[in-house]
Amino acid sequence: MAFRNFRLVCTTRAIFLVATITVTVYLVLETELVATAVILGAFATFQVWALVHYVDKSNRDLGRFLLSVRYSDFTSSFPDDGKGGSHRELREVFENVLREFRKTRSDRQEQYRYLQTVVQHVGIGLLAFDSSGKIDLINNAAKRLLGISVARDINDLGRVSSELVPKLQSLTAGQRELHRIVLPGETLQLVLAATEFKLGQRSIKLVSFQNISSELAEREMEAWQQLVRVLTHEIMNSITPIASLATTSRQMVETSGLLNDTVQNDLHSAITTIERRSQGLLHFVDAYRTLTRIPKPAYKIIRVAELLERIARLAASRPDAGKVTVFSRCDPPTMELTADPDLVEQVLINLTTNALQALSDQDDGRIELTSRLSERGRVLIEVKDNGSGISSEALESVFVPFFTTRKDGTGIGLSLSRQIMRLHKGDITAASRAGEGATFTLRF
Repeated sequence: MAFRNFRLVCTTRAIFLVATITVTVYLVLETELVATAVILGAFATFQVWALVHYVDKSNRDLGRFLLSVRYSDFTSSFPDDGKGGSHRELREVFENVLREFRKTRSDRQEQYRYLQTVVQHVGIGLLAFDSSGKIDLINNAAKRLLGISVARDINDLGRVSSELVPKLQSLTAGQRELHRIVLPGETLQLVLAATEFKLGQRSIKLVSFQNISSELAEREMEAWQQLVRVLTHEIMNSITPIASLATTSRQMVETSGLLNDTVQNDLHSAITTIERRSQGLLHFVDAYRTLTRIPKPAYKIIRVAELLERIARLAASRPDAGKVTVFSRCDPPTMELTADPDLVEQVLINLTTNALQALSDQDDGRIELTSRLSERGRVLIEVKDNGSGISSEALESVFVPFFTTRKDGTGIGLSLSRQIMRLHKGDITAASRAGEGATFTLRF
């Protein structure tokens, strides 16, 4: 409508200009009204100037409007300049178009902020980077998982793991890989999944990170528990009647007078051995049942410093402590932990008992019970000794049920400790070097 009015106004002004010029020429050539012709000539000149100014003003407004659209500068305005007519309608059109652009951009910004909020709060780590390695997006979950605060290029992740960068670059769309990252005091089992998309002329790869270490450990522990249940059930069913029959047979031999002394003594000795070994095997199997009978944690607030002091006094007072020095340290001293005190004490007692046994042949034995906060704000409790350490082969299996390096060990202490930590949604890890002792870390 505004443009039709603009054309109509221009046409009308042109007609009036032509008419004015025609009358002026007529007065000059056919009459002697010179003054009138001069006035009409001046009026015609004014009409030419007014027409040019009118068209030029509209062109300038149109040019400014198009530049605003081109550079997405929707802060421009076209207020009514009081000229009315098509000028007002044209400016209204400009204002309406810019208002719609502003609304569209505002909606897009709100959607972008909404998407950013979702991405930053989702629990799975997300990383987006282009073919040059420039990182476009990395959410809080990925930063927490990898233990970094800022990353602008994918090569910055080499500080976390030297193998992670080539792994990310080699992932293709739709591919899923399991990648293991060893961090100080912690091992992550990451599931990496990738997808690719185009953003303008750039190719973007989006990779998701998910740590499944806890899930794998829980599944492993469930498998061991199921195995223990089956084994103990079958063994108990087989050994119980043997032990019972052995006891009955021993009693019958002791009261029987039908056998000579030599035969009776030999038979009594054999049956007693069977009975004793059957009872020993029953007690042995029953001990392993504790792996499947751990109660659910009864959570309470624990002052960590008091807990460590109590365990240190208990370990130092043991008969096998000998010359071993046991001390505790908590930083900060006011640290508190929400956990089951009985179960956590059981774990620490298991670890200090193992440490005392590892230091049994040393005159300068030392056990350190320390607590601190990790870089991620998690409570850590460490039990460290200066014994001979654990071999690299044994270190891989110390938490496996039934595994032990001691002749009189049962192999359930560390496995039990790991299950207790899993029930607390935590973990326990071991670190050792030959001749430098061992450190067990509880991570809550």
